[in-house]
Amino acid sequence: MAKNTNIQSVEPNIADLVNGWLKSYKLDYKLEQESLNTEIDQALNDYFSKNGGKGGNRPDAKLLLRANDGKYYPILIEYKGYKNRLVKLDAEGNVANKTSKNQPDFTNINSYAVNGAVHYSNAVLHYTSYTDVIAIGVTGYKEASGKLKHLIGVYYVSKSNFGVGQKVDEYTDLSFLKKEHFSAFIEKVKQLSLSQEEIDKLKERREEEITASLVKLNNDIFKSEKGLSENDRVYLVVASIMATLGDVDNNVYPLTKADLKSSDERNNTDGDIVLRKIESFLDAKKLPKDKKDLIVRTLQNTLTTDNINKVEDGESQLKRVFIKIVDDLGIYYKIGLTTDFTGKLFNEMYSWLGFTQDQLNDVVLTPPYVATLLCRLARVNQDSFVWDFATGSAGLLVAAMNEMLVDAKKKIKSPEELVRKSAEIKANQLLGLEILSNVYMLAVLNMIMMGDGSSNILNKDSLKFDGHYGFGKTDEKFPADAFILNPPYSAEGNGMIFVEKALSMMEKGYAAIIIQNSAGSGKATEYNKRILEHSTLLASIKMPIDLFIGKSSVQTNVYVFRVGEAHQKDDVVKFIDFANDGYTRSNRKKASKNLFDTDRAKERYQEVVDLVRFGKSKLSIFTEKEYYEGHIDPQSGNDWNQTAPIDTKPTLDDFKKTVSDYLAWEVSTLLKNQPAEDDRLGK
Repeated sequence: MAKNTNIQSVEPNIADLVNGWLKSYKLDYKLEQESLNTEIDQALNDYFSKNGGKGGNRPDAKLLLRANDGKYYPILIEYKGYKNRLVKLDAEGNVANKTSKNQPDFTNINSYAVNGAVHYSNAVLHYTSYTDVIAIGVTGYKEASGKLKHLIGVYYVSKSNFGVGQKVDEYTDLSFLKKEHFSAFIEKVKQLSLSQEEIDKLKERREEEITASLVKLNNDIFKSEKGLSENDRVYLVVASIMATLGDVDNNVYPLTKADLKSSDERNNTDGDIVLRKIESFLDAKKLPKDKKDLIVRTLQNTLTTDNINKVEDGESQLKRVFIKIVDDLGIYYKIGLTTDFTGKLFNEMYSWLGFTQDQLNDVVLTPPYVATLLCRLARVNQDSFVWDFATGSAGLLVAAMNEMLVDAKKKIKSPEELVRKSAEIKANQLLGLEILSNVYMLAVLNMIMMGDGSSNILNKDSLKFDGHYGFGKTDEKFPADAFILNPPYSAEGNGMIFVEKALSMMEKGYAAIIIQNSAGSGKATEYNKRILEHSTLLASIKMPIDLFIGKSSVQTNVYVFRVGEAHQKDDVVKFIDFANDGYTRSNRKKASKNLFDTDRAKERYQEVVDLVRFGKSKLSIFTEKEYYEGHIDPQSGNDWNQTAPIDTKPTLDDFKKTVSDYLAWEVSTLLKNQPAEDDRLGK
């Protein structure tokens, strides 16, 4: 944005004014070239600059203040010297630091005080253990009389608002930073909240950025770094994220780029350093020893190899890869985008693994909204015990955990009891099995990032599973009452072999699976008949053909069961045609977003849950052409994919319409064939 050359910038006057305030408040502030602390200094240096280059981020003033809650809060201040340069907001009222293409808007970051301060704050979120930052912009101008006028913008930038920032209040000076006022200011900041709609929009925006970052990561690392196998690539991402997550409450601080010295000293290579940090992190998470040992042993094979730790030009390959991972991905897992981030991360990493075409169909991830649908159809709540026999990267279990925690928040009003119940859910009420060791590591990381439901993620063959808990409780049965599954379709019966195994081990509860629909029409007949001997088919839901667009093109159905009761021939089965789920999907490889809600998608998904639970009375968006209550033969096993019958008998209205259409056609034909008026009169 071009500046008006006729107007002199008053930035030096603004700097003098505000720095004078800070001095009068007796605050230990640091100016542009001064050091605040090593961690923040390094973060500002590592983050991309206001011009898009590397480093050179220097706030005009910076402080580190401690509130009564015991936490330290970085305060980053940026000055400008023109009347209209305080803040630039987008159409939704957010600080406009991104272009319409989700790229950094360097013009705004450079030109506006608040935008610059928010940019610096994101550097701190990205590279440090600080999760809450105060961004302050100050600008001003001189009136005709020569009197200096100033404008202040104060924004809270944190994990809770995904680094976008929220305005705190209007201020005429910075006295809220004084020691006697700062804790009250922080209490005010803590009262800021976002509506669910605002949260969803901010998450969606950040999620779109993740795709671009993952593509960049893939290009930067896995096409330029030689000698890394597919498994090495995945393990390096897992190891780097674990090492940089940290657990400050338990005195485990995130590993930084500066911590890796690229030394060839015995037991002190970059791999050794990363591995020690991971061990400390897993100890802080209180993982059972045998589980911790398994994770460390798996990652150690990659981290301690000679090639990856060999020092060339003062740097190891491991350090180069670690830096790229932290630079490209760090912000997303630091600001709490766990579900969205891991889902996209694992989709991308699956593409790095050397699966054959058949295997690709077996490792397709369930979209998060479908995972949530399965959980709700299986009636998951705070007291459920949920298992998944083909857990992949644990997307279904993450969805189940979320449903359980939301239910607990609704029902439990004691904060202390809620904390206890949340820990119980994560530690004891989820169990997943994954046989592929590289995919298993993704599942463990996913659940650790979710806070930690990894206790019972087991690297075992589901078909040989004995139904017991995993690490530390191997003599105790897992009391499963909810089963969710997206099985490998290449397995026997399109994967129904897993369903039979799981349901036969349950005494009660519900199950919801998404599977290739040929499993219900002949490919799994014997499995289906045996399942119906102890479980009732409640619903068969035909899913959209393009549900897994770009990954797989199979037609899928969701089957819902009540476990513990044999299916009777008179039991009503709800058949739902969900081909139109309200979403429009595209397969544009370079697009940051390929899913669009074009027809009340969320309402449609809720209606499906209600129809399965309560029946025809819940019909609203759907019609009786898409919802049909019928019966199956328990002795058949191949009649699970029914549709509403079409009535071919004509009605009186049909007859009237046919006659009307015919008469209209006759009149039209006569008019077309009639000679023109001039021809009849003779010309």
